[in-house]
Amino acid sequence: MKHTGSDPWSSPRAWSTVPVAGRDWLFWRNPDVDATLLSLDAVDRRLQRTQKMARVEAALLVAAGPMSTRKLMQIATLPDVGEANALIEALNQAYDLSRSPFRIERVATGYQMLTRPEYAHWLGRLHQRQAELKLTPAALETLTILAYRQPMTRADLESVRGVQCTELLKMLMDRGLVRIAGEDNSLGRPFLYETTRKFLETYGLRNLDDLPRASELRVSRTSQEPPVADADAA
Repeated sequence: MKHTGSDPWSSPRAWSTVPVAGRDWLFWRNPDVDATLLSLDAVDRRLQRTQKMARVEAALLVAAGPMSTRKLMQIATLPDVGEANALIEALNQAYDLSRSPFRIERVATGYQMLTRPEYAHWLGRLHQRQAELKLTPAALETLTILAYRQPMTRADLESVRGVQCTELLKMLMDRGLVRIAGEDNSLGRPFLYETTRKFLETYGLRNLDDLPRASELRVSRTSQEPPVADADAA
């Protein structure tokens, strides 16, 4: 039968001969399907782990806390820090493509494998917060003021809160969230206090610039209050 017109079956390019079990078989090739398969194959290759990627992933998975790129380079036996950063980027791309609940994030001065924020609600049901991370409202308020206005003396901190903070500062220092940063130049040279690296790690911050700004926390008045009617328009 002779095929005419734009019938795709009539194109010689649509057919290919493939030897199977000693015989030649004709197969029709769909360019659209081939393109889709090639695209899926490319995605699949990006999801595959090389040995180096697997070592980086395993090291971050079992690490107790954030790991610096230099430490990661040593543990995963990588040639340099640049390759460690490139492998982390490749792993994050694989996580994004597969919609993984995990991601490698920069925390303080290192990297840590974390679950994505959208899963926090479910994970909170499974794991109770560690006792050392539970702070009273007063301690959390003290830590928040110090985080935004550090370094501060105890007197300055108490002037903001309006109450005595000696025991709260001691408790925060025992938890490793606050430390003495030096001495103030004022009369009596009182101690200055600041947050620690553990504070950044505990709250998933790369540095203090990651703290939410007041404008991000403040609820807009326009979203709470209905507009006031113009008396002249009545």
